[in-house]
Amino acid sequence: MSLAYLVALLVSAAGVLAVDRRFGLFLWRDPLRAAAVLVLGTAFFLAWDLTGIALGVFLHGPGPYQTGILLAPQLPLEELVFLAFLCELTMVLVLGAQRLLTRTERTP
Repeated sequence: MSLAYLVALLVSAAGVLAVDRRFGLFLWRDPLRAAAVLVLGTAFFLAWDLTGIALGVFLHGPGPYQTGILLAPQLPLEELVFLAFLCELTMVLVLGAQRLLTRTERTP
């Protein structure tokens, strides 16, 4: 059992959250709405994963960097953390790009 991948995900998420907080892009702009978006986005991708697992498309293979903790058959703990990270990262990138584009449009 190794925590390497889980720790890498959490450190990466902390970096994205630091950028988010610094520029007030997502969670610190509207926490309730952001939490709802994160929960719904993560739930969507989790349903996608569970469907893929049920169809035999997604399979969990043992890896030296994973904890080995399964939340369901073929669904490692790291997958749930990754899906939440993916949603946060996507929203920070989209809202950050939107802010940059808005500033560029105002600049003559």
